[in-house]
Amino acid sequence: MSSNSARNSRRLADYRQPDFLIPEIELTFELVPEATRVTALMKITQQRAGAPLVLDGQQLSLKYIALDNVELSPERYQLTDDHLIISSVPKTFTLQLVTEISPAENTALEGLYLANNVFCTQCEAEGFRRIMFYPDRPDVLSVYTTHIIADQKQYPYLLANGNNIATEQRADGKTRVSWHDPFAKPCYLFALVAGNFDCLSDHFTTASGRQVSLQLFVEPGQQTKGYFAMAALKRAMRWDETRYNLEYDLDVYMVVAVDFFNMGAMENKGLNIFNSKYVLADDSTATDKDYFNIESIIGHEYFHNWTGNRVTCRDWFQLSLKEGLTVFRDQEFSADMGSATVNRIDAVKLIRTAQFAEDAGPMAHPIRPEQVLEMNNFYTVTVYDKGAEVIRMLQTLLGQPGFNKGLAFYLERHDGQAVTCDDFVTAMQDANSIDLTQFRLWYSQSGTPVVTLNQHYDKQTSTLHLEVKQHHSASAVQTTQQALLIPLQLQLLSHDGRVDQQHLITLRQHTEHFSFSNLASEPVVVWENFSAPVKLQQDYQLSQLLLIAEKANNGFARWDAMQVFWSDFIRKNIAQPKTRLELPTELMTILRQWLQHPLPDQALTAELLTLPDFDTLAEQYQHIPVSGIINSLKAIKRQLANQLAEDWRRCYHALEPAPYHYTEQAAGGRALRNCCLSYLALLSDGSELLNQHYQNSDNMTDTLAALGAAQFAAVAGFNDMAEHFALKWQNNVLITDKYFSLLASNPTEKVFDSLQQLSRHPLFSWKNPNRVRALYGAFSLRNPEQFHRADGQGYRCLATVVARMDSINPQVAARLITPLLAWKRFNDQRRDHMLAALQQLATQETLSNDLYEKITKSLL
Repeated sequence: MSSNSARNSRRLADYRQPDFLIPEIELTFELVPEATRVTALMKITQQRAGAPLVLDGQQLSLKYIALDNVELSPERYQLTDDHLIISSVPKTFTLQLVTEISPAENTALEGLYLANNVFCTQCEAEGFRRIMFYPDRPDVLSVYTTHIIADQKQYPYLLANGNNIATEQRADGKTRVSWHDPFAKPCYLFALVAGNFDCLSDHFTTASGRQVSLQLFVEPGQQTKGYFAMAALKRAMRWDETRYNLEYDLDVYMVVAVDFFNMGAMENKGLNIFNSKYVLADDSTATDKDYFNIESIIGHEYFHNWTGNRVTCRDWFQLSLKEGLTVFRDQEFSADMGSATVNRIDAVKLIRTAQFAEDAGPMAHPIRPEQVLEMNNFYTVTVYDKGAEVIRMLQTLLGQPGFNKGLAFYLERHDGQAVTCDDFVTAMQDANSIDLTQFRLWYSQSGTPVVTLNQHYDKQTSTLHLEVKQHHSASAVQTTQQALLIPLQLQLLSHDGRVDQQHLITLRQHTEHFSFSNLASEPVVVWENFSAPVKLQQDYQLSQLLLIAEKANNGFARWDAMQVFWSDFIRKNIAQPKTRLELPTELMTILRQWLQHPLPDQALTAELLTLPDFDTLAEQYQHIPVSGIINSLKAIKRQLANQLAEDWRRCYHALEPAPYHYTEQAAGGRALRNCCLSYLALLSDGSELLNQHYQNSDNMTDTLAALGAAQFAAVAGFNDMAEHFALKWQNNVLITDKYFSLLASNPTEKVFDSLQQLSRHPLFSWKNPNRVRALYGAFSLRNPEQFHRADGQGYRCLATVVARMDSINPQVAARLITPLLAWKRFNDQRRDHMLAALQQLATQETLSNDLYEKITKSLL
């Protein structure tokens, strides 16, 4: 990789305060696709005497530069590939800059770009430097005034942060619109959108009586698909007032849906830009999961208004300060809007698969990283989702009232500032008069702790004794680990299913002992709600797991017991490949009971009846037995289908659906019915039922359930259903994405022909992240049987796509490569094929920093 040498990482330890502050900036954009001119007028104050002014800038053409209204000659400044440097400046001055950029050529979708005839920005993390020379760091906060000039017919809507202060229709057919945001913000929160949209308008009255205008902009003809997102926004605004007493602060709140976007959404102050898949929905095209995601992400970006915008990050190593906290807030919002238990299960699934895998791989890092080459690579499940679990632990330790008190204190103390994770923990500590010194280690220590629980019951004293140990293995970035503060919520369950006691215990040492008295018999110890992001190891007997699954009053614990049972059973099945293990009679009794008498939360019932997926099981192994896991899952699912056939049928037919409507109860019923369908598809008469299910479906949830089950079961009618589906929705790009993902998940080798054909589909575009992720992301993440083929074809396919994407959109390429980074966890030929794919990529003449960082760390 000699051609990629001499790349410099940035370190948290090297942070120093900015040499200059820019309290005010005025921007003027003259929008032209190939040659947009940007004028900036900045008021600048020197903070360190004698320091040169160093401004970040990439792919910019500098047209004009003036200091205090005097144009600078070329010898007064220096231009490099990445910076504009002025060696001598006064203490306070104004700087005027004019740059020219080409949004039409910006396929990386960072900075200002043009796609689908829409001008759009994405400035987080470091995209503003592609717009203007500026100190592109989050601790330089400015008050922005933005003027946008563009052709009125082509771009009737010209939007930016803040409140609209002026609109001028000019004689040359162009419009000039001005915006002012009174709240100082870092440049990563700057936003501009220009295009032709349908606008859905509404309003919201805050708790204090202020009227806020709500505007949602979508592609022409898509207005009705924005109704749910608008309603979700209003629910999020009211929830934030009720839960945390936080009101919105501007006169207008805008959401724009675009099809070309690297992320899910972006919380730019007052002007949120969304990937269209997380806004557009109606009852014929959106699944229950789509509706859930829209509500969750709408809430997430809105909640950033305080936890991210009003109080922001000092530097990008503090990213979890805003993202971990806001993920936690959107999880709490979703729990209040729907099934808290199923929401918790979904969050834990992500931690136990993607996040635990990241902790065990070459890209392991703490939720506050210490070093980085490309900041885009740290928008990770560790920073976001493990970060949220760390915030959840604080609420567990402090209680919800104490946590709310601490959050209020944090926001009041640091409003309008750029701060650190330590500042957040300190605010929680000060507000609650508690010592959180040890808790801070969660921010600096990487890896997944393993907690081992051993119990002994003393009959004479009716006392349960627990020995609890925490173990920390070295990670890719840390060789020594300290004991963490770990809260464990435990339930003591008697053998008749009665909850004897509930306890919150807190681990501080590597080994600790706890005792619980007044217990008439030895209880079963139950871990509630995954109260810390750790692996808990405890020896359970089959009868104990089934007792928890049947009797525990905590729904998450019931599901978790089934996960433990299946993991243990499949491990034994893999260890004895020549012996078919019989499913225990006690297990079949409980499964039959759930089918005959589903729980009130039918979505939870579906989770209890669903086998763990490949990724969940893979995380149980240091070296992943790919074929063993896949073959065991197939055999067990078919065994369950046959042995409980009549019960699956009765439950399925008892859940005949009403006309589609998205509610928690209705979605739960569909989840359980489609769970039954996935088993029934494996029976001899499955094809007929699947066809009926598909033909009778009035919604996308049921339609995709039929298609997915038919493809997995390889029934004869699948191709006809898939062709009908593709023809019916051939002009709908969001449904086309679902079609791409469906065929990319085909567990047979035919998938490679499909990938080739679909990459030539009229709606596929290598420049659109949604299309690429829908096809190749689904293949690598949702098709373990073909992606992990022993001959390496799946790995070579992905590596080819990654190489192509790196020259188009490095962020997308770097995210696609993630499955290959775990090559050390595979044995024999799979390991060799994955390594060869990475080594081939490493020989590329030029690699983006995004891809270079991941490949080099993986190959160490």
